[in-house]
Amino acid sequence: MKAKIAKWGNSLGLRLPKAAAEAVGLTEGSEVEVVVEDGELRLRLPVPFKRYRLADLVAEMKRLGPQNEPETIEWGPDRGAEKIGDDAYSRGEIKLEDLLTPDAARKR
Repeated sequence: MKAKIAKWGNSLGLRLPKAAAEAVGLTEGSEVEVVVEDGELRLRLPVPFKRYRLADLVAEMKRLGPQNEPETIEWGPDRGAEKIGDDAYSRGEIKLEDLLTPDAARKR
């Protein structure tokens, strides 16, 4: 199939043949993504993205009941209860300024 480019205001417009539009389910007002790759111009339908609200997710969790609750995963100690390692920073051998200032490392 061929289509012709036409001037539309300051832009260019592409009129799609009816058969091409129907084949992919395009109607007036449909949105498409315009992709330029390796010198080719491609039109494609956008990937649908479902958005969830936290309130809806919590309501669904309550509806399913505690027997369907997922397993709790331990992600480490509570905030503030972390164990400080025995490294140069915790022993006071380097200072925060040494990490933040690039010139400080060169002066040593």
